[in-house]
Amino acid sequence: PTGGTGSRCRGSPGSPGPPGTVTAAAPCSQLCLHGPGQVPADVIAGVTSASGPGVLAVRGCQQTAAGLAVQLRRPEAFRRLLGPPPGPDPPPAAGPGPEAVVLHCPALRSPAALAPRHLRPVLLADHLAQLLRAQGVSARLVPAVSNQGSLEVLRQLRVEWPSGGAASPDAVLAFKQALSRCPYATACEPGAASLPEDVICKVHLKSFVEQQGLAGYDPNLDVLLVTEGKLRSLAELQQAVLQCTAGGQGSRCSVVHVVSCEEEFQQQQMDLLWRILDPGAHAASQKHLVCGPVKVTNPSFPIGADQYFQLRKRQMYDASVLKYGELAQDEAWTEVVDTLTVAAIRFELLSTAHRSQLTLDLEASSISTKGTKSGAFVMYNCARLATLFDTYLRAVEQGTYPPLPPAATLNFSCLREEGEWLLLFNYLLPFPEVLQQAAQLPAPSKGHRITANTEAVCKFLIQLSMDFSSYYNRVHVLGEPFPHLFDQMFARLQLLGAVRDLFHRALATLHLPPLSQI
Repeated sequence: PTGGTGSRCRGSPGSPGPPGTVTAAAPCSQLCLHGPGQVPADVIAGVTSASGPGVLAVRGCQQTAAGLAVQLRRPEAFRRLLGPPPGPDPPPAAGPGPEAVVLHCPALRSPAALAPRHLRPVLLADHLAQLLRAQGVSARLVPAVSNQGSLEVLRQLRVEWPSGGAASPDAVLAFKQALSRCPYATACEPGAASLPEDVICKVHLKSFVEQQGLAGYDPNLDVLLVTEGKLRSLAELQQAVLQCTAGGQGSRCSVVHVVSCEEEFQQQQMDLLWRILDPGAHAASQKHLVCGPVKVTNPSFPIGADQYFQLRKRQMYDASVLKYGELAQDEAWTEVVDTLTVAAIRFELLSTAHRSQLTLDLEASSISTKGTKSGAFVMYNCARLATLFDTYLRAVEQGTYPPLPPAATLNFSCLREEGEWLLLFNYLLPFPEVLQQAAQLPAPSKGHRITANTEAVCKFLIQLSMDFSSYYNRVHVLGEPFPHLFDQMFARLQLLGAVRDLFHRALATLHLPPLSQI
């Protein structure tokens, strides 16, 4: 049993819980999985002898009236996860997925100013790229952005997106030549009054879909008017794929279009056009990650992404003043408010499953430094950990406390609080699996659309913040400087140091720096 975000620690110490729960029985915990008599003996033996990374030390395993009870050795579990590492971290295991992924966000191709609905797929693609890289997958973001207004909004939101660049003219020319030979293309008469001037030809997408037997595409797809701009977009995509494969990733490269539901129809057109012009494996491996609509409540006028950021920044500043008093107008506090604003927006747009509708409430009451489901709340608890360790280090310098001993010498049997076991079992233990699952891009079961667990990290951080806050408000980590209390203080500091590192690693996937103060 390795735990997970779905396995919550519940129950009173020593009492068996219902199936599927974790009950605390110091110095071990019981995980009830099956009803009485339902578990084969070889399974019980396998659970008892299980070992390896992420597997806790099992004390015993037996059938009970409540189900199969697996007893875990708590001190050994703490020692395994909080003690000295056995060696350098192994490289991420190579899975069945692609070795490289091109994340395409067509919202950034628009010459118009970005709106809040554009930010959802952009932030999702940026977060997904970080998650994939953490799993050892090469991730490229396209298109390169040239609009200065869009670049400024991305900079404010700490989105690391490529800028500048242009599609190769040779690639565009190759696509034009392919069109001239394409059985699905019909040339347009130059200067035809009924067509825009930049139209090169018509492509009959419906015929292609029917002949290829492609599933899942919009039945209203019919004729596409091909322009040079569309060919440049495809050429940039193809160039990104070729750069991935030329960089040592071989031929395992996937293309994921991260689109809003409003852009889905147009991206299906481009998907099919690429399949027609380039029948290779890369065009055939396209996937579509579609974001649900973003509804803005009570807008007095259409609001752009920049206005949305500035509004949230002002609201975050006012909320901070309300909690902490008038803030100093220095660079440090400006950086804090900017970071809190970015955290608020990222959690606001990414905490909901990407396929669901998202409602943005622009009223000031929707932004708070106290709301337990907000990015600001997560950043606040991360800062509390920084303050704790800063206070401890200053006390060490003053001679109040001794330095933290090596992890191998700590007495983890002092960690008896249920909140301590919860932090270990529900967060420290399953965190690598949370990152791995959030980065998984499953093959489409039918058609080209996929879903992903892109909300997992935000939800994980919110729940961690709630449970850490509950524990921290109840327990005095830095107690009186009496030698007989040091063992417990050291064990708690080691535990919370691991929690702090977990916060930092998770926030890094969102391009959010940890704050040392709020």
